[in-house]
Amino acid sequence: MKKVYKGKERRDFVRLSYSVPLAFKVCKRQTVSKLLEGYTSDISQSGILCNIKDEVKKGDIIWLSFDRATLNICAELEKRAFIYQSGIVGKVARVGSKDNKTYDVGIQFVARQEDNLTHIYPKVHFINQGLESK
Repeated sequence: MKKVYKGKERRDFVRLSYSVPLAFKVCKRQTVSKLLEGYTSDISQSGILCNIKDEVKKGDIIWLSFDRATLNICAELEKRAFIYQSGIVGKVARVGSKDNKTYDVGIQFVARQEDNLTHIYPKVHFINQGLESK
């Protein structure tokens, strides 16, 4: 039985059900050259819930590529999010395993106005190397 949350809504933005294929890279030296695949589940202006087969860890920096053109929230998303080589950079906020050996991964988009992005820039460098090697 699924628990129903009855408290005050904690999200800043409404989530929209949105299921499309996505490609992503984990920004680590060992994995950045691998283009991985999954599906989106829902999206808001500040984050996305994905279903993927590959294990990631909370705090990992992820580069995401998916069809944003069909979203009506794209104008706001494009203003807020850190866009890099036509993909969105995000940070894994939560990971939940599912029975079918996949993971529900909540990713918070890295905002352009983040106070301290110094921990992200070296990882984005790895993305650049992985995309140039194609």
